[in-house]
Amino acid sequence: MDTTAIKNGFDRSANTYDQARRQLVPGFDDFYGAAVACLRFQPRDAFRVLDLGAGTGLLSWLISERFTQARFTLLDLSEAMLAQAQARFASAPERFTFVAADYSESLAGQYDVVVSALSIHHLTDACKQTLFQRVYALLPTGGMFMNADQILGATPDIEKVYRDTWMEHVRRAGIPEVDLTAALERMREDQSATLDAQFAWLREAGFGEVKCWYQEGRFAVFSGLKR
Repeated sequence: MDTTAIKNGFDRSANTYDQARRQLVPGFDDFYGAAVACLRFQPRDAFRVLDLGAGTGLLSWLISERFTQARFTLLDLSEAMLAQAQARFASAPERFTFVAADYSESLAGQYDVVVSALSIHHLTDACKQTLFQRVYALLPTGGMFMNADQILGATPDIEKVYRDTWMEHVRRAGIPEVDLTAALERMREDQSATLDAQFAWLREAGFGEVKCWYQEGRFAVFSGLKR
Protein backbone atom coordinates (compact mmCIF):
# COMPACT_ATOMS: atom_id res chain seq x y z
CA MET A 1 0.00 0.00 0.00
CA ASP A 2 1.44 3.38 -1.02
CA THR A 3 0.59 5.39 2.08
CA THR A 4 2.55 8.40 0.82
CA ALA A 5 0.38 8.70 -2.28
CA ILE A 6 -2.78 8.30 -0.21
CA LYS A 7 -1.66 10.91 2.32
CA ASN A 8 -0.66 13.39 -0.38
CA GLY A 9 -3.99 12.95 -2.13
CA PHE A 10 -5.98 13.67 1.01
CA ASP A 11 -3.70 16.54 2.02
CA ARG A 12 -4.44 18.21 -1.31
CA SER A 13 -8.20 17.74 -1.02
CA ALA A 14 -8.62 18.57 2.69
CA ASN A 15 -10.16 21.99 2.10
CA THR A 16 -12.83 20.73 -0.31
CA TYR A 17 -13.36 17.19 0.96
CA ASP A 18 -16.63 17.74 2.82
CA GLN A 19 -18.39 19.80 0.17
CA ALA A 20 -17.80 17.09 -2.42
CA ARG A 21 -19.20 14.25 -0.29
CA ARG A 22 -22.83 14.73 -1.28
CA GLN A 23 -21.91 14.66 -4.95
CA LEU A 24 -19.53 11.70 -4.68
CA VAL A 25 -21.61 9.46 -2.39
CA PRO A 26 -25.00 8.40 -3.81
CA GLY A 27 -27.57 8.33 -1.02
CA PHE A 28 -25.30 10.43 1.20
CA ASP A 29 -27.89 10.95 3.94
CA ASP A 30 -28.96 7.30 4.03
CA PHE A 31 -25.35 6.08 3.93
CA TYR A 32 -24.13 8.17 6.85
CA GLY A 33 -27.49 7.94 8.57
CA ALA A 34 -27.30 4.14 8.64
CA ALA A 35 -23.79 4.35 10.12
CA VAL A 36 -25.11 6.42 13.02
CA ALA A 37 -28.40 4.55 13.47
CA CYS A 38 -26.79 1.11 13.77
CA LEU A 39 -24.82 2.08 16.90
CA ARG A 40 -26.36 0.34 19.90
CA PHE A 41 -26.45 3.19 22.38
CA GLN A 42 -28.99 5.59 23.81
CA PRO A 43 -28.54 9.30 23.02
CA ARG A 44 -27.34 10.16 26.56
CA ASP A 45 -24.99 7.17 26.96
CA ALA A 46 -21.32 7.91 27.64
CA PHE A 47 -19.03 5.76 25.50
CA ARG A 48 -15.65 5.86 23.77
CA VAL A 49 -15.34 5.99 19.98
CA LEU A 50 -12.29 5.39 17.81
CA ASP A 51 -12.72 6.77 14.29
CA LEU A 52 -10.26 5.17 11.85
CA GLY A 53 -9.33 7.30 8.86
CA ALA A 54 -11.41 10.06 10.42
CA GLY A 55 -10.40 12.71 7.89
CA THR A 56 -12.23 15.98 8.48
CA GLY A 57 -14.33 14.39 11.22
CA LEU A 58 -17.55 14.14 9.24
CA LEU A 59 -18.63 10.75 10.65
CA SER A 60 -17.57 11.63 14.20
CA TRP A 61 -19.52 14.88 13.95
CA LEU A 62 -22.70 13.06 12.90
CA ILE A 63 -22.30 10.55 15.73
CA SER A 64 -21.50 13.29 18.26
CA GLU A 65 -24.64 15.21 17.33
CA ARG A 66 -26.80 12.21 18.24
CA PHE A 67 -24.77 10.91 21.18
CA THR A 68 -23.91 14.01 23.16
CA GLN A 69 -21.94 12.27 25.93
CA ALA A 70 -19.69 10.20 23.67
CA ARG A 71 -15.97 10.94 23.49
CA PHE A 72 -13.93 10.50 20.35
CA THR A 73 -10.42 9.70 19.19
CA LEU A 74 -9.95 10.66 15.55
CA LEU A 75 -7.06 8.88 13.86
CA ASP A 76 -5.89 9.76 10.36
CA LEU A 77 -2.79 9.67 8.20
CA SER A 78 -3.26 13.24 6.93
CA GLU A 79 -2.43 16.14 9.23
CA ALA A 80 -4.24 18.48 6.83
CA MET A 81 -7.46 16.50 7.15
CA LEU A 82 -7.17 16.39 10.93
CA ALA A 83 -6.64 20.16 10.99
CA GLN A 84 -10.08 20.47 9.39
CA ALA A 85 -11.47 18.14 12.06
CA GLN A 86 -9.89 20.16 14.86
CA ALA A 87 -11.50 23.32 13.50
CA ARG A 88 -14.86 21.53 13.30
CA PHE A 89 -14.73 20.52 16.97
CA ALA A 90 -13.02 23.60 18.39
CA SER A 91 -16.05 24.43 20.56
CA ALA A 92 -15.85 21.11 22.47
CA PRO A 93 -12.16 20.21 22.80
CA GLU A 94 -12.75 18.01 25.85
CA ARG A 95 -14.69 15.48 23.79
CA PHE A 96 -12.24 15.03 20.92
CA THR A 97 -8.66 13.78 20.62
CA PHE A 98 -6.73 13.85 17.34
CA VAL A 99 -3.95 11.46 16.37
CA ALA A 100 -1.95 11.65 13.13
CA ALA A 101 -0.85 8.07 12.46
CA ASP A 102 -1.18 5.12 10.10
CA TYR A 103 -3.82 2.87 11.68
CA SER A 104 -2.78 -0.02 9.44
CA GLU A 105 0.53 -0.21 11.35
CA SER A 106 -0.76 -0.56 14.90
CA LEU A 107 -3.66 0.24 17.23
CA ALA A 108 -3.80 0.73 20.98
CA GLY A 109 -6.28 1.71 23.66
CA GLN A 110 -9.72 0.61 24.73
CA TYR A 111 -12.93 1.73 23.04
CA ASP A 112 -16.59 0.80 23.18
CA VAL A 113 -17.05 1.21 19.45
CA VAL A 114 -14.68 1.51 16.49
CA VAL A 115 -16.01 3.22 13.37
CA SER A 116 -14.67 4.10 9.95
CA ALA A 117 -16.02 5.74 6.82
CA LEU A 118 -14.59 5.54 3.31
CA SER A 119 -11.10 4.63 4.45
CA ILE A 120 -10.43 0.92 4.93
CA HIS A 121 -10.86 0.19 1.21
CA HIS A 122 -7.39 1.72 0.76
CA LEU A 123 -5.81 -1.27 2.55
CA THR A 124 -4.71 -4.51 0.94
CA ASP A 125 -6.88 -7.52 1.72
CA ALA A 126 -4.20 -8.90 4.05
CA CYS A 127 -4.06 -5.57 5.90
CA LYS A 128 -7.86 -5.52 6.20
CA GLN A 129 -7.80 -8.94 7.83
CA THR A 130 -5.09 -7.89 10.28
CA LEU A 131 -6.92 -4.65 11.03
CA PHE A 132 -10.16 -6.49 11.84
CA GLN A 133 -8.23 -8.64 14.32
CA ARG A 134 -6.65 -5.57 15.94
CA VAL A 135 -9.99 -3.81 16.18
CA TYR A 136 -11.49 -6.88 17.85
CA ALA A 137 -8.76 -6.72 20.50
CA LEU A 138 -9.60 -3.07 21.34
CA LEU A 139 -13.24 -3.74 22.13
CA PRO A 140 -14.98 -5.03 25.26
CA THR A 141 -17.45 -7.89 25.03
CA GLY A 142 -20.47 -6.48 23.23
CA GLY A 143 -18.42 -3.73 21.58
CA MET A 144 -19.14 -2.89 17.95
CA PHE A 145 -17.05 -2.32 14.86
CA MET A 146 -18.92 -0.36 12.19
CA ASN A 147 -17.52 0.25 8.72
CA ALA A 148 -19.17 2.51 6.12
CA ASP A 149 -17.12 1.94 3.01
CA GLN A 150 -16.79 1.21 -0.66
CA ILE A 151 -16.98 -2.45 -1.62
CA LEU A 152 -15.97 -4.43 -4.68
CA GLY A 153 -18.59 -5.98 -6.90
CA ALA A 154 -18.91 -9.73 -6.43
CA THR A 155 -18.19 -10.28 -10.15
CA PRO A 156 -16.51 -8.16 -12.85
CA ASP A 157 -19.93 -7.48 -14.39
CA ILE A 158 -21.35 -6.25 -11.08
CA GLU A 159 -18.26 -4.12 -10.49
CA LYS A 160 -18.74 -2.52 -13.92
CA VAL A 161 -22.35 -1.71 -13.04
CA TYR A 162 -21.17 -0.15 -9.76
CA ARG A 163 -18.65 2.03 -11.54
CA ASP A 164 -20.92 3.06 -14.41
CA THR A 165 -23.78 3.86 -12.04
CA TRP A 166 -21.48 5.89 -9.82
CA MET A 167 -20.09 7.88 -12.76
CA GLU A 168 -23.62 8.61 -13.93
CA HIS A 169 -24.53 9.83 -10.45
CA VAL A 170 -21.58 12.19 -10.02
CA ARG A 171 -22.02 13.64 -13.50
CA ARG A 172 -25.71 14.22 -12.85
CA ALA A 173 -24.90 15.78 -9.46
CA GLY A 174 -22.83 18.38 -11.26
CA ILE A 175 -19.59 17.84 -9.41
CA PRO A 176 -16.90 20.33 -10.47
CA GLU A 177 -14.35 18.77 -12.76
CA VAL A 178 -11.51 19.56 -10.36
CA ASP A 179 -13.24 17.61 -7.57
CA LEU A 180 -14.00 14.66 -9.84
CA THR A 181 -10.41 14.60 -11.05
CA ALA A 182 -9.17 14.60 -7.45
CA ALA A 183 -11.59 11.78 -6.53
CA LEU A 184 -10.53 9.67 -9.49
CA GLU A 185 -6.89 10.26 -8.59
CA ARG A 186 -7.52 9.04 -5.03
CA MET A 187 -9.44 6.04 -6.36
CA ARG A 188 -6.33 4.83 -8.16
CA GLU A 189 -5.14 3.70 -4.72
CA ASP A 190 -8.39 1.83 -3.93
CA GLN A 191 -8.15 -1.86 -3.03
CA SER A 192 -11.79 -2.61 -2.29
CA ALA A 193 -12.96 -6.07 -1.25
CA THR A 194 -16.32 -7.76 -1.67
CA LEU A 195 -18.85 -7.65 1.12
CA ASP A 196 -18.80 -11.46 1.42
CA ALA A 197 -15.02 -11.50 1.83
CA GLN A 198 -15.14 -8.85 4.55
CA PHE A 199 -17.92 -10.68 6.37
CA ALA A 200 -15.72 -13.78 6.38
CA TRP A 201 -12.72 -11.84 7.73
CA LEU A 202 -14.83 -10.28 10.48
CA ARG A 203 -16.06 -13.71 11.56
CA GLU A 204 -12.52 -15.11 11.44
CA ALA A 205 -11.44 -12.27 13.72
CA GLY A 206 -14.11 -13.36 16.21
CA PHE A 207 -16.95 -10.97 15.44
CA GLY A 208 -20.54 -12.18 15.61
CA GLU A 209 -23.83 -10.70 14.41
CA VAL A 210 -22.07 -9.56 11.23
CA LYS A 211 -24.66 -7.53 9.37
CA CYS A 212 -25.06 -5.16 6.43
CA TRP A 213 -27.28 -2.23 7.41
CA TYR A 214 -27.26 -0.37 4.10
CA GLN A 215 -26.05 -0.80 0.54
CA GLU A 216 -26.37 1.44 -2.50
CA GLY A 217 -24.17 0.11 -5.28
CA ARG A 218 -20.59 0.09 -4.06
CA PHE A 219 -21.37 1.96 -0.84
CA ALA A 220 -22.19 -0.23 2.15
CA VAL A 221 -22.52 0.05 5.93
CA PHE A 222 -21.78 -3.12 7.86
CA SER A 223 -20.81 -4.12 11.37
CA GLY A 224 -19.87 -6.88 13.78
CA LEU A 225 -20.13 -7.35 17.56
CA LYS A 226 -17.43 -8.72 19.82
CA ARG A 227 -18.74 -11.93 21.33
